[in-house]
Amino acid sequence: MGAGWVAGVTRARALRTRCLGADGVRSVAGSRTLDDALRYLAATAYRHDVAPGAALAEAQRAVSATLLWHLRVLAGWQPATGADAVRALAAGFEVSNTWHHLRSLSAEPSRRAGPDPRQQGSGRLHPPPYHLGALGLAWPRLVRTRTPSELRTALATSAWGDPGGDSPAAVASGMRVSAAVRLASTVPDAVRWATARLALLFAREVFVVGRRMPDVSARRTARLLGPRAVAAASYAEFRQELPVTARWLLGDVDEAADLWRAEARWWEAVERDGRELLRRSRFGPQPVVGAVALLSADAWRTRGALELAARGGGPGDWPVEVLDAPG
Repeated sequence: MGAGWVAGVTRARALRTRCLGADGVRSVAGSRTLDDALRYLAATAYRHDVAPGAALAEAQRAVSATLLWHLRVLAGWQPATGADAVRALAAGFEVSNTWHHLRSLSAEPSRRAGPDPRQQGSGRLHPPPYHLGALGLAWPRLVRTRTPSELRTALATSAWGDPGGDSPAAVASGMRVSAAVRLASTVPDAVRWATARLALLFAREVFVVGRRMPDVSARRTARLLGPRAVAAASYAEFRQELPVTARWLLGDVDEAADLWRAEARWWEAVERDGRELLRRSRFGPQPVVGAVALLSADAWRTRGALELAARGGGPGDWPVEVLDAPG
């Protein structure tokens, strides 16, 4: 047992107190206004980035920023293996940064032509990037790019790999596929999460949006889902060909249009598995992975609760929201 793991696991267990928890989430969701919900959060672990008077999107992003800060703190206490695991689990933040950066590059020609009246009075066109610190893979290089083609080249020569295109859709899907494959290879306890999440991503892209993935991303996807699933001509065939590590998520989702139902189920599984991993007494990566899972699930539920508060509050179903979606 290394001293690094003792400190890292101790910090992981301590960070569980930063979760809002079921009662706190219900209190936020039951708030009659968004401002009431934000006042409640001001007395919780999410207070650092949540500002009174924030719009819904800003408040939800602030919750994500607080999650990222907790993950940065956690990673700083880990030995190399633990830090690598946290970095792989936090990859969605760099995906979001890169997506927004690419959108800003794509908007440059229209900006030079003059302001868009549709954006007047709406504040910033793009939010500031998340502060990744040591959890970033290639962000310092990516943010210096000035054209979509430069960005694609920078990705291709980094750990992310070539996304197969320089459009926002190709880059976002390519980075998420790469993140899932890297997570499965870096964090054995997260293989089930990574594979199922990738199945959900691929099914949405191909069978809901109707957008074919670039060949390079399809080949990476096949490493986890198998070539037969990736080559499937229909959603029913795709679901049938999935490996067991992904089939559990889509088992009773008969139609691609109902894939939204799998989102909450995925988070429930992550939260349940994370609680079990954190409970284990051994000093090693498992409690660290479990802490990341619980913190992430809590942030997802809190962002959903804020949306309910913005609608007037009340019980009801959680709104479906993708955590690693650009936002």
